[in-house]
Amino acid sequence: MSANLSAERLERVLGYVFSDRQLLLQAVTHRSFSATHNERLEFVGDGILNALVARALFRAFPQQSEGDLSRIRARLVCQEGLADIALELGLGDYIRLGEGELKSGGYRRPSILADALEAILGAIWLDGGLAALEPVIERLFASRIAAIDPATAGKDAKTSLQEWLQARKLPLPTYVIERQDGDSPEQVFEVSCTVTELKTTTRGIAGSKRAAEQEAAANALQLLRQTYPGKKLVRK
Repeated sequence: MSANLSAERLERVLGYVFSDRQLLLQAVTHRSFSATHNERLEFVGDGILNALVARALFRAFPQQSEGDLSRIRARLVCQEGLADIALELGLGDYIRLGEGELKSGGYRRPSILADALEAILGAIWLDGGLAALEPVIERLFASRIAAIDPATAGKDAKTSLQEWLQARKLPLPTYVIERQDGDSPEQVFEVSCTVTELKTTTRGIAGSKRAAEQEAAANALQLLRQTYPGKKLVRK
């Protein structure tokens, strides 16, 4: 990440070019690597991310209650949700880690990925202001917000998936731990969610078995809703 080429590559991934690249460098620096790390930027990113996602949900769901909006936002900006976005961006390739964290697979740890993403968002805001950050947030969260079903907005993903399947008289999904790395409290779980009847398998990666199951269920639900948009199943 010290090379300009790496910074430019990450800027292309983010869709934003920094005026002060030192902010970007700090944002991808874990405390195990340097005393000048990303935790202060993470603090800033967390605050502004919550505000912008809240505004997006307020506009997208005018009929939802404060409680439902809070639950939706919590799922979108939770550690697992942010780590999922970070994985999509390939952010683990850019995070600067100390030798111990690097050897233990810290570049794929949900907590480290989520913190780095928040730090980067904070860095963008400090570097370019709200006008610079807003399109980045919109790009990262638009599809996730669009996939939310207001009718089940207050429910967790496993419950929503179960109800979706039951409404179509299908068996419940099965969850299997595919991988478990590290030691508590820095464990990483990868869980698969399989809907056998529809030949669908999705995965979730998180710092706990429950959170990984929720992520896998959310991915399954999103995929099934896209594949079978109506209540009747039209199979290929």
